[in-house]
Amino acid sequence: MNGLEKITERIRRDGQAEADAILAEAGKRIETAQAGFKAQAAQLTADAEAKRQRDTAERLERLAGSADMERRQMLLAAKQGCIDDAFAKAADALRALPREKYIALLAKLAADNGTGSEELILSAADHDAIGQAVVSAANAAKSGAAFTLSAETRELGGGLVLKNGPVEINCAFDTTLRQLRQELASDVAHVLFD
Repeated sequence: MNGLEKITERIRRDGQAEADAILAEAGKRIETAQAGFKAQAAQLTADAEAKRQRDTAERLERLAGSADMERRQMLLAAKQGCIDDAFAKAADALRALPREKYIALLAKLAADNGTGSEELILSAADHDAIGQAVVSAANAAKSGAAFTLSAETRELGGGLVLKNGPVEINCAFDTTLRQLRQELASDVAHVLFD
């Protein structure tokens, strides 16, 4: 082997050693980068899982709150329905009173709510059947009263209207029970649900 071949062989060996060193260094950098990427991917996966669990827990909490709100609204609606039924049954019971008790009730409504000088407006059926009896009982119930039976009739669903000129006091059962409901709804609810 001559001098030129020795130099060429040496350059080739040195180049090969340098290339091997560069490849080895590149391999180490690749392994380091891959390890970093794997760690980063694992962290991202863990973060995503934690976020998913938090989001799921929050959504479940919102859904549970919504379900509880809906349950309470349904319960309230059912209770309101029961209270409505109780007042409807009260109106029916008032209309179904025996004749003498019904007359006494209408007379008491007139005496308690009127001055004694009003006309009594009744339903057409009550006007014809018990009108004069109600007027007589109302006048007897209030000292100095001079109630009169109006020729006018109205569909009241029970009860009466006191009329003195342009001023009217509505003592119809439905109106009276509606006013009482506003005052007594909580008491009725306690009786029905406690």
